[in-house]
Amino acid sequence: MFSCNTSTSVRSMFLLTGFPGLEASHHWVSIPVNLTCVVSILGNSIILLLIRTDPALHEPMYFFLSMLAASDLGLSASTFPTMMWLFWLNARELPFDICAAQMFFIHAFTYVESGVLPAMAFDRFVAIREPLHYATILTHSAMARMGAAILVRAVLLNLPGPILLRRLLFPQISILSHCYCLHCDLVGLACSDTQINSLVGLVSILFSLGLDSFLIVLSYALILRTVVSIASPGERLKALNTCVSHLCIVLIFYLPKLGLSVLHRVEKHNYPALAVLMANLHFLVPPFMNPIVYCIKSKQIRQGLLKRFKQKRVDVS
Repeated sequence: MFSCNTSTSVRSMFLLTGFPGLEASHHWVSIPVNLTCVVSILGNSIILLLIRTDPALHEPMYFFLSMLAASDLGLSASTFPTMMWLFWLNARELPFDICAAQMFFIHAFTYVESGVLPAMAFDRFVAIREPLHYATILTHSAMARMGAAILVRAVLLNLPGPILLRRLLFPQISILSHCYCLHCDLVGLACSDTQINSLVGLVSILFSLGLDSFLIVLSYALILRTVVSIASPGERLKALNTCVSHLCIVLIFYLPKLGLSVLHRVEKHNYPALAVLMANLHFLVPPFMNPIVYCIKSKQIRQGLLKRFKQKRVDVS
């Protein structure tokens, strides 16, 4: 970081960081990163299109899946531009306002995805615990309220971040740790007191990722208790099999975060390129893998895809 010859936040310039030590090979290193982003955008767009156009997919589980796909699209759209600017155009400079806006959208879409995961876990619990009342419990209005609550929470928890950052003083030029802007990164670069910002960030994480992970664990504890009470082993296996896709999505969402957290505390300074790679995977893997998991594990999604391809072939012929 440059010396704290402070300026106001509005006049500060932030420099993106690629892969340390591999600057000369950024064009080659960026190829898999950009391909992952493109596949993520295409895959989640296809999922959204299928759910919107196929009446067989107008069910609560697929409503939440569409929210997951939309948040993945938003996350990809928030991170992809600065990656492209850095890796292909070698454009590192970002003014404060653009950096703060990107930070807001990255964290907001992450919190939306985090909020959808416990909603999907609750959906699986209701489907296993009350299969006969599933449609009456998870009505369209109930799902709309849950979706609205997830969106409102994401906005309210992230809105103070950019506002509070504007009161801080930064060096005229600051070097970011990644190829995008994150709240913890910007707070760490400030030259003035950041206690309020750090507290707001901690509260935001506790009421999003912390609360959501607790609700997921609680939902699966209730699911396991319900499954154990089922007499038939075949029915038990069938009930648990409906949760496999969601469990995969949960692991894909949380494992990169856990790996990045461990790396930052253990070997971040010894392997800076690995730390940057893990940080990129932290945002690239979930949007990339989520459509793949549901296309593989969901029979309805596969049937919807086949139906669309057959329809296209008929139209062409």
